[in-house]
Amino acid sequence: KLKLKFIAEGVETFEQADYLKDVGIHYLQGYVFGRPVSINEFIENF
Repeated sequence: KLKLKFIAEGVETFEQADYLKDVGIHYLQGYVFGRPVSINEFIENF
């Protein structure tokens, strides 16, 4: 086993997220989890 981790970007629906988790994707990123924010909004919230 290579012990690789996989990232899926551009996930826009919970159905996509469920499918990707089912097929072994380890990390998900996309609009379904959070909308894009400006740098100022990012700094204010994090």
